[in-house]
Amino acid sequence: MIMRKVFWDNPYQQSLTTKVAHVNGNEVLFDETIVYSFSGGQESDKATVNDQPILDSRKEGTLIYYILPNGHNLSVGDEVKIRIDWQRRYRLMRLHFAAELVLEIVTQKYHLEKVGAHIAENKARIDFVYGEHISSLFDVILEEYNKIIHADYPIQTGFTDITTQRRFWKIDGFAEVPCGGTHVKSTKEVGLINLKRSRSGKGIERIEIKLVDDT
Repeated sequence: MIMRKVFWDNPYQQSLTTKVAHVNGNEVLFDETIVYSFSGGQESDKATVNDQPILDSRKEGTLIYYILPNGHNLSVGDEVKIRIDWQRRYRLMRLHFAAELVLEIVTQKYHLEKVGAHIAENKARIDFVYGEHISSLFDVILEEYNKIIHADYPIQTGFTDITTQRRFWKIDGFAEVPCGGTHVKSTKEVGLINLKRSRSGKGIERIEIKLVDDT
């Protein structure tokens, strides 16, 4: 089975009518999905199916199975309406790409090793192996970041391998990066950010990222 992932085709789409493909107790599979499931550090969407909340999800190969409440009463072939929490999705999209840009700038300029990342609704963070205060790099990182934002480059996305559903994002002249997250259309849409240093462990430095319009 090939599950169409609408969050890649159109990450701005907020609702979807589709059909149930498989049911196993509280676990339900749909022909198509609009609901992003935790991957690559990006948190899952919050969403409803016929106004019932999706409680959790899991990925198996290229499929995403969703956990619904007891008594969901769905059967194979049923038509359903799925809605996502759009405000949450949009913030995740912006913070996700802000983190991608910071990571790529740090990688290109300083060649630091990333050892962890997480993108939540209000904040993103990236952990690097670094023996000094990473805040000493912030001025340069933000200068490069702001140039990319103000240039309003288009963010291109697509498949590197359709069968395994491997994805990428690309900005011409800057980078092409493997990534299966959700993305906005242009760098200006991501917006400006504030950076904060947090020490997460011996020899590990954490950069916390927040959108300026959140502060």
